[in-house]
Amino acid sequence: EPSMIRVVFLRTVFAVLVILTARPVSAQELPQATDVTSADIQKFINDLPRDAVSDRPIRIVNVTGNYQVGVWGVFRPKEFLGGANLHEVNTTEIYYMVEGVATLVTGGTLTDSNDLTPGRGIEGGVSRRVTKGDVIIIPGHTAHWFSELETDIEYLIIRTDPDNRFQLR
Repeated sequence: EPSMIRVVFLRTVFAVLVILTARPVSAQELPQATDVTSADIQKFINDLPRDAVSDRPIRIVNVTGNYQVGVWGVFRPKEFLGGANLHEVNTTEIYYMVEGVATLVTGGTLTDSNDLTPGRGIEGGVSRRVTKGDVIIIPGHTAHWFSELETDIEYLIIRTDPDNRFQLR
């Protein structure tokens, strides 16, 4: 039957076109998954200095050729609140609380800040108590500050880097 022959012909032409236009993708072009194990994280955090705020990269990877993501380990002793920060970049920070209890303020405006020093606090922000297991997403250009530490705290920061500012590790 002519219509059946036409359907088979069109399907064959379509299949040939797909095969001819398909470009093989090498394994190097595909993003690779990166593991950062719980044991790696705990060892890294345990090895951080305990006499100051330590915020250091564990792993930074390129995920799409033009976009990086990094995992930082942070130890913050109870005795050291530190200043309020506002990063004027497109980097989003995702905090995952590993240990401890604190009050985190986000949003609002920095108080008593200048180009050389962080702010002393935040006016008009949202305050929340954070504990082990909590996740907080802080977009770039958002003020943030631990206003109170009930204990030493340990946390991870996952930083997205759409501007490729971080050095891979």
